[in-house]
Amino acid sequence: MPINEKTMIAYCGLNCKTCDAYIATVTDNQALREQTARLWSKLNDTNILPEQINCEGCRTKGKKTIYCESICAIRQCAKERSMASCGDCPSMKFCLKVGEIIDNNPIARSNLEKKLYSTRSRLAQWSTVKK
Repeated sequence: MPINEKTMIAYCGLNCKTCDAYIATVTDNQALREQTARLWSKLNDTNILPEQINCEGCRTKGKKTIYCESICAIRQCAKERSMASCGDCPSMKFCLKVGEIIDNNPIARSNLEKKLYSTRSRLAQWSTVKK
């Protein structure tokens, strides 16, 4: 199945194709699963097992890691608000949840700003047509 590049940008703006969980899944790399599980367990103060490191992207219909499915507050927030990504949210620039990502990752910020711009652009075009 071909990858839709837009759906590989996570709700937070990170590129899922560069995520160790995604890479471990598509390459079936058990050592990377184990390494990722250890790191994520430490970072999230929980026990994540290597067999839980299977992900095809947080916005795709495929497999998700336990982190993406159940722990990630950003994904949960976007889904609750029916947002395609944080870039669609008018509160993005003030959000503490996604701020932790975009304040330290200019590529994620850029991905979301592109999304925000394109959404605003479509809304502006639609409102002009409706008048």
